[in-house]
Amino acid sequence: MRFRTKAGTGNGERGIGRLGKAALLASLLGMAPTVFAQTAAPPAVLNSGDTAWMLTATMLVLMMTIPGAALFYGGMVRAKNLLSVLMQCFAITALVTVLWVFYGYSLAFSTAGMKAGALNLHAIIGGLDRAFLIGLKPDSLYNTVPESVFVMFQLTFAIITPALIIGAFAERMKFSALLWFSGLWLTIVYLPMAHMVWSGPGSLLGDLGVLDFAGGTVVHINAGIAGLVACLVIGKRRGYPTTPMPPHNLGYTVIGASLLWLGWFGFNAGSAAAANGSAGMAMLVTQIATAAAAIGWLGVEWIMHGRPSVLGIVSGAVAGLVAVTPAAGTAGPGGSLVLGLIAGIVCFFTATKLKHRFGYDDSLDVFGVHAVAGIVGGLLTGPLASVKLGGFGNVASLGAQLWIQTKGVAFTIVWSAVLSLVILKLLDWTIGLRVDEEQEQIGLDLALHEEKAYNLS
Repeated sequence: MRFRTKAGTGNGERGIGRLGKAALLASLLGMAPTVFAQTAAPPAVLNSGDTAWMLTATMLVLMMTIPGAALFYGGMVRAKNLLSVLMQCFAITALVTVLWVFYGYSLAFSTAGMKAGALNLHAIIGGLDRAFLIGLKPDSLYNTVPESVFVMFQLTFAIITPALIIGAFAERMKFSALLWFSGLWLTIVYLPMAHMVWSGPGSLLGDLGVLDFAGGTVVHINAGIAGLVACLVIGKRRGYPTTPMPPHNLGYTVIGASLLWLGWFGFNAGSAAAANGSAGMAMLVTQIATAAAAIGWLGVEWIMHGRPSVLGIVSGAVAGLVAVTPAAGTAGPGGSLVLGLIAGIVCFFTATKLKHRFGYDDSLDVFGVHAVAGIVGGLLTGPLASVKLGGFGNVASLGAQLWIQTKGVAFTIVWSAVLSLVILKLLDWTIGLRVDEEQEQIGLDLALHEEKAYNLS
């Protein structure tokens, strides 16, 4: 998701010859220093096409949380907890926005003190020189788009990441604990990860060479591992797994999944930061991988259970969306097809068999889909970027890049697991994480918000 400019294209190439002749003539006239000063890189120029696309992409990504993830998760919980899920997504959107203005953008993307190859604190976390968005003006640019658009685009990623985690502990966390957890997790876990991957030369994982076009490590593995830790710390829902807890409205879930699919074009194609061929290819491979994963999950479920399910096909689609996210900028159509099929099949087993085998209550399969598909996509991003496999990445060695990706994935798993555990334990020891038995029995909608999603006469 780092914004990159393409050097040496368009009119710039046609100007090289003229500048070279001018430099030669100037040197003969004794004016070379003046002419060479004029050959410095030109300042960034606003591109209205890039800006229009990024404005659109930003709105698409925001739509992924409200109402996309809200409906996707809301349909899968029991009716007595629908409003609690919608409330959590909405509240996280508001909370993260405020924190992003206070210090989030600065800690994630400040480049003060950063130097390529230098391992220091600024390789892990940014400074506070951009706190409260100091220095942001209407004419401030980030490459070819207004910096304000870049700030807003990155904000939508910061919003959806903690919102994804709530699916792991749905139906049992206090709302006050949810707000504290989301704010602390954003600050301690998400912002450093975003900085380490996307802030540019001098960032820890960026300098390592980890490829993550749109958030495989920063968003999905990060959130999925946190979700697993959270559901283990909080414990199972009362009655799980003996008491049936079917989704109360799969229609909401299908609508939510459809909005996620649509919004993901902003997520992945928007990460090209321009209206160009990279965005177009990212959009295409996102569609291909998502469809392939949906078919992969559907097929294996049909074979294993004797029937295909609506919940299965939409879960498979989300697995494909997650898996292609880190590879969207470098994988080709063929590679994305294979990646999607693998993700759909693997996530079917992790979201069903693995969960039941170990008995953890990952309510809405945050770990089983987001973490696992993120790991699959993160690892395979390296090989699929190779031109030998139809990719478009600058990868010298398949083995070397696979090892780099493995280190990036492993680092993300450890980072998220350890820090999420610390935050959860701290909150559990202070304000408590879980609602009491009576509140869980009557449902969080009434117990925490004194409202009901459905008022039937």
